[in-house]
Amino acid sequence: MAARVCLGRGQRAVVGLGTVTRASHSSVPRAQYDAVIIGGGHNGLVASAYLQKGGLKTVVLERRHVLGGAAVTEELFPGFLFSRASYLLSLLRPHIYKDLELKKHGLKVFMRDPHAFTPMLEEGVGGRPPRSLLLGSDITKNQDEIGKFSKKDAQAYLAFLLHLEKLACAIHPLLDAPPVDVPGVTQGSLRRRLGALKSLQPLLRSGLRLGKNIPDFYELVTAPIMKILNRWFESEPLRATLATDSVIGAMTSPSTPGSGYVLLHHVMGELEKEKGSWGYVEGGMGGVSKAIAKSAQALGADIFTEKTVEKVLVGSDGRAQGVVLQDGTEIRSKVVLSNATPHVTFTQLTPQESLPTEFIKAVSQIDYTSPVTKINVAVDRLPNFLAAPNTAEGVPGPHHQCSIHLNCESVEVLEEAYRESQQGRPSSRPMLEMTIPSVLDSSLAPPGCHVVSFFTQYTPYSLEGGRAWNEEDKQNYANTVFDWVEKYAPGFKSSIVGTDILTPQDLEKVFGLTGGNIFHGAMSLDQLYLARPLPSMADYRSPISGLYLCGSGGHPGGGVMGSAGWNSALTVLSDMKRG
Repeated sequence: MAARVCLGRGQRAVVGLGTVTRASHSSVPRAQYDAVIIGGGHNGLVASAYLQKGGLKTVVLERRHVLGGAAVTEELFPGFLFSRASYLLSLLRPHIYKDLELKKHGLKVFMRDPHAFTPMLEEGVGGRPPRSLLLGSDITKNQDEIGKFSKKDAQAYLAFLLHLEKLACAIHPLLDAPPVDVPGVTQGSLRRRLGALKSLQPLLRSGLRLGKNIPDFYELVTAPIMKILNRWFESEPLRATLATDSVIGAMTSPSTPGSGYVLLHHVMGELEKEKGSWGYVEGGMGGVSKAIAKSAQALGADIFTEKTVEKVLVGSDGRAQGVVLQDGTEIRSKVVLSNATPHVTFTQLTPQESLPTEFIKAVSQIDYTSPVTKINVAVDRLPNFLAAPNTAEGVPGPHHQCSIHLNCESVEVLEEAYRESQQGRPSSRPMLEMTIPSVLDSSLAPPGCHVVSFFTQYTPYSLEGGRAWNEEDKQNYANTVFDWVEKYAPGFKSSIVGTDILTPQDLEKVFGLTGGNIFHGAMSLDQLYLARPLPSMADYRSPISGLYLCGSGGHPGGGVMGSAGWNSALTVLSDMKRG
């Protein structure tokens, strides 16, 4: 796509320029470490910091030119910095933020308030613009906004938020600890069983916090989210806006049982002690990865980019002994932690003869279905929405900083988008979450220009007949997205100066996300807590002694930034202490 105003005459928008975070003092890793971590995503970086704090000399090996896994900043077009995959920060656990001194190491977050904007596709009445729904931290303003659609819903909204917050806060202990050590509690010596009883404490604390709300929690995580929302609300725009949070990143519809758990994620978030808050990282999402890397390096960890691990070394005694790089370099270690998905870890990096046949079969059955196509767009002016017209040229309004929900007039619109994808077709009216982080962080784009992110659903991994996406398919889908945006914000299409389209297949190829799944595996009930990624390794330990998972494929799953890294590091340090 030809560049225009923001890029300068004669320049061309080219994908591939990256802002690189390298943290190593030398270009060559040592031959021997206590711990090797495969992959420089946020969980791998967090694990490296805690292992280093625990006295293990640790190295992180990242295959790409930039650290962060999906939490990266890349200059896709000259002057435009994009959070290319992950695009919002919230579920970074407070103890990790404090322990690793991330603020000291440069992490800055722009808080968003208001945070959600849902414009309507409708004719305005009496010369007024179409209606919209704007939600933030001010309860009175929220009630006024919701009251445009339903006075009853306006009165119920605060009670609903308090109810969700009560459920979400109760499960925080489960996020900050490995799952219950079932084999330890039920097998082995009395001493081992007594020691393993400690792993029950987080579950007990959660149960005590939930108290009489245990049935409500059970219903929320097992029922279709629409069963819950229909009980609380009657207005379609509010129900649809809340429903999007229950299916974001998941190949499910609001009527799918178990869709409520992902909604809890949006309440569990916390930034700067503000619960439920989501923000933009200064400089893009690579800023949080850079801060974690700096913290790990300050503790003594070695971190390298462009070091592709070819395979895990397994000794004749069945223990992991290190890794072999693509160039043939061997790096020996006492333990290996993989930040890759379980599929990549156990089918591509681990010698198959070292794994039990039944385990390999179980790994092959993990669900990585993804509905997501991420589209990054450079524009030469601020989008102007019919429902909230710009008051002055180039001056952002409160709604521009929000997650902007398009095609959310009703839940049925979302359901139809899902049904189309089940036929191998990208949705003709896709669910769109649009963000414009440059309205709060001017460092992301040239003056007067902006970076726009579209998190879109539903798009299948393979098209009808099992066909792979080609460039024409990708551009056709992007055009569908832009056509819908144009209906809400006329002039948007003519403002585009560059696009980057990442289908599920692209997310897999670029970021190593199996199936394009942003969570390293579906966040369905059969793949959570004691069953994540499999019942046999919910404690991060693989069948190979010394080989662990540390990525989002383990508990508590994707979206909870750093928790899997923290929990797996605790497990490794505990095992090393026991010898």
